[in-house]
Amino acid sequence: MNDEFRLTIEGLAKEYNRQAGELRAAYGRLSELTGTAESADRLVRVTVGPRGQVQEIELDPRVYRKLAPSQLSREILQQIGAATEQVADLTKELMAPFMPEGLPLEEVLGEGASIDAFLPRPVELPAEDGDVRG
Repeated sequence: MNDEFRLTIEGLAKEYNRQAGELRAAYGRLSELTGTAESADRLVRVTVGPRGQVQEIELDPRVYRKLAPSQLSREILQQIGAATEQVADLTKELMAPFMPEGLPLEEVLGEGASIDAFLPRPVELPAEDGDVRG
């Protein structure tokens, strides 16, 4: 293989490996995302994790005097929804630079999705002497 072609292929492989590394790092940060929502009266505060799982519910002691059980239940659910929406927005913001136009984020990040399913292994280039190097 001539030197110019080899250098072009090496450059492309290095760029691919760089972008794939950035994508894997961003995908790893997804597991750290949280969203927190608080009611207007500050009596109910909810924190959810990256997939909308409730991590914490904080209730001001006054909530029991001010809200009926059904109202409290609705308020908790409303704050869970708001916090989950925050996480969804953060996810879209984090992953937007990597998404092909027109591909819904939900297809890439749905239940059980793994970034490795979308990326081939890093490119290994043959050395000039025929040995493979990474």
